[in-house]
Amino acid sequence: MRTICFYFQVHQPYRLKPYRFFDIGEDHDYYDSFGNKNIMRKVAEKCYLPMNALLLELIEQHQGKFKVCFSISGTALDQFEQYAPDVLESFQKLVKTGHVELLNETYTHALCALKSKEEFHDMVKKHQKRIKELFDGYTPTVFRNTELIYSDTIGEMVAELGYKAILTEGAKHILGWKSPNFVYVNAIEPKLKVLLKNFRLSDDIAFRFSERGWPDWPLTTEKFVGWINQLPEEEEVINLFMDYETFGEHQWAESGIFDFMRHLPEAVMKYSNYTFSTPSEVVENIPPVGKIHVSTPISWADEERDLTAWLGNDLQDEAFDRLYELEELVKASDDPDIQRDWKYLQTSDHFYYMCTKFFADGDIHTYFSPYENPYEAFINYMNVLSDFMLRLKKVKVENKL
Repeated sequence: MRTICFYFQVHQPYRLKPYRFFDIGEDHDYYDSFGNKNIMRKVAEKCYLPMNALLLELIEQHQGKFKVCFSISGTALDQFEQYAPDVLESFQKLVKTGHVELLNETYTHALCALKSKEEFHDMVKKHQKRIKELFDGYTPTVFRNTELIYSDTIGEMVAELGYKAILTEGAKHILGWKSPNFVYVNAIEPKLKVLLKNFRLSDDIAFRFSERGWPDWPLTTEKFVGWINQLPEEEEVINLFMDYETFGEHQWAESGIFDFMRHLPEAVMKYSNYTFSTPSEVVENIPPVGKIHVSTPISWADEERDLTAWLGNDLQDEAFDRLYELEELVKASDDPDIQRDWKYLQTSDHFYYMCTKFFADGDIHTYFSPYENPYEAFINYMNVLSDFMLRLKKVKVENKL
């Protein structure tokens, strides 16, 4: 069996509004409601609605032989309900076909697996519940951690929660001579299967598709199928993992990205011996070839495939440490607003905005940020966190009275 596994990440953070020092103690509403709504509607019209319609058409056209999977963060689901119920309905229609798999992740796309096992488990269970509520009792069996962050110990935590597989990056420094095009198992809990992203083929679509300076531009379905046909016959699965916003948002419709996806399934089925599978089908049908050892966490980001996009400088480390120092106080509180804000403030994007890597060159990190620079992102976040700390202390005092 040779198969292609398409996985798309759907995520929108609750972006913070400009929050000044003088707002601390006065304003407890931290979120840029106007901006979040506008961005959601823009991405809905450019990506979610047209791409969901295309996928539904392809699934029906190919009578279920074409399959994909999604991980939709809780913050995206919350904003669908608030600002884009039509988008939520379109995802629900896709899942009802029976040919679209949903994955679990941390509810707010958080980095808690790196800091708190208790909070990690809580976040995952909250996401499980949300998926079940919105998708007719759907229960995912495969996990995808925030930013594809993975290590042996994170895999062990995921296995404890009962998942049968996890998705992560096929980073060169952990693979060595091995290929990402096989199924592996966690080094500590071999019952947990590990699916590795083929980052070269994934990034050809997600990042290089419209890059006219790329030697292989333009990317056609014939060219892409030719590449996968050149892979050794024993390599059984090609994991194509990418942000869903690749379609229409990062790669504009004018680039031809929708046409590429429209014709890709037919080209694969006609000119290769590959099928399409969901992650759960992959791990059920393809036996693992061995353990994959990941002692230090990896991610999808940058050439290093490490954590430095989120936790690579003093700004990020300071914000991250101050946030999780509050965990015990938060757990002791039964205030729903405190609990909600605690979750939302853990979203990985807040730390990504503080990234100073290659800042002077204005690289991909700045593309996603609503701030002028990483230092502004840090100051704004810490002002919000200062107010949150005051609210926590007030709740603690009230509880003692």
